[in-house]
Amino acid sequence: MYLYICQKLSIDTYIKLKLYTMKSLLTKSTWILSLGLLLSSCGGKESKKATTEEVPAEASKTKTLDIEKPQLTFGFIKLTDMAPLAIAKEKGFFEEEGLFVSVEAQSNWKNVLDRVIDGQLDGSHMLAGQPIATGAGFGRQAELVTAFSMDLNGNGITVSNDVWAKMKPNVPKDIDGKPIHPIKADALKPVITEYKNKGNAFKMGMVFPVSTHNYEIRYWLAAAGINPGMYTADNVQGQIGADVLLSVTPPPQMPATLEAGTIYGYCVGEPWNQQAVFKGIGVPVVTNYDIWKNNPEKVFVMTKKFVDENPNTAIAVTKALIRAGKWLDEPENRAEAVKILSMSQYVGADEVVLANSMTGTFEFEKGDKREMPDFNVFYKYNATYPFYSDGIWFLTQMRRWGQIPNSKPADWYANTIKKIYRPDIWKKAADLLVAEGNIPAADVPKTDGYKPVTTDFIDGTKYDAKDPIGYINSFKIGNKDKK
Repeated sequence: MYLYICQKLSIDTYIKLKLYTMKSLLTKSTWILSLGLLLSSCGGKESKKATTEEVPAEASKTKTLDIEKPQLTFGFIKLTDMAPLAIAKEKGFFEEEGLFVSVEAQSNWKNVLDRVIDGQLDGSHMLAGQPIATGAGFGRQAELVTAFSMDLNGNGITVSNDVWAKMKPNVPKDIDGKPIHPIKADALKPVITEYKNKGNAFKMGMVFPVSTHNYEIRYWLAAAGINPGMYTADNVQGQIGADVLLSVTPPPQMPATLEAGTIYGYCVGEPWNQQAVFKGIGVPVVTNYDIWKNNPEKVFVMTKKFVDENPNTAIAVTKALIRAGKWLDEPENRAEAVKILSMSQYVGADEVVLANSMTGTFEFEKGDKREMPDFNVFYKYNATYPFYSDGIWFLTQMRRWGQIPNSKPADWYANTIKKIYRPDIWKKAADLLVAEGNIPAADVPKTDGYKPVTTDFIDGTKYDAKDPIGYINSFKIGNKDKK
């Protein structure tokens, strides 16, 4: 029997077995050692030569931690900004960390939140506002944390063809007759008035009460003097005093809801703005890059309990996701990313629709495709780092619109966000990646967790995260607080 094995174990068989075993870090060393000894015993010169040549390829730069929980289940919503999860899985970054991950699509953001809190998911792609709201007293309460920001930008505001036809005469044009971007909500204001004069409430959709989309569409509207409504204990829809009625629609249902005439516009992530263009039912008028340049979008969230009980697992997950973000921001990889995201188990949209925004362009009116290289950012500009200042912005908007019903002292904002945003975990993961040679040391920011003061908003308002109350009070529309 031993002689028979030696005769049958060809070089091709060895290589196939070896490549197969690379899929499992837990068993890889055992397989290679066993096969190497067997080939050596067989005595073939060709076999020995192959073993010698193949050994260098075995070395992995990744230093696997002592993983407490290798089998993991993560959730996501069908949006292009779930890409780091898909890439970490498909490119083997999770497995190189000793993690065996199932990635499962979820029906809506509430379901995502509930399943993470209840322990049915170990972690998930989540709206940045969700873990913040759970710790700030709005909606379901829980101790959630994020050590990884999934992306910057990536959203847009789309209106129906009828609304765009009425908006377009109000939009400044360039010498070629094309709309000048960014388009402000000032162009929408007379359209809203026209609808109201005909007895029709002007209705728009967003994906969740604490979503970036809700705060972005509110910001865009309010910057033009359009009141998007206030939240109170009795009006959790946020429609008190509203000129525009905002309501929740899950992202994949946005185009159909617009087409049905239930809403006249929406704010959503990709590919659901480009889907409206592709179907000929609506026109994106502005992206969130223009509402707030390089704004934080989604985060990866786990419970505090999970992180406390599985600290090495949390670091390993963060390592894999950082590597995925880096891979995604290498331009030559975007076409492959589009193919991966188009798979039914991930976003499941047509490649042409995904490519419209994922490959450095964005289409507004049909045929008006413009260069927008930073529409989707997954790594550059320190995109993966969980800055306290990003989280505090969401808290200011929750207070501005009444989701946080009572005024808070300035230090409450910083103290609250530091329980939720965990740059300490990110830093441990990044330092290991630097040591392994997987990312350059220059990509680890030297920061106190606060970005510089910025005016990169569509209305030019200054945002200083260390003065949250001053920021809240700077707006004409919304709550005001005493310092």
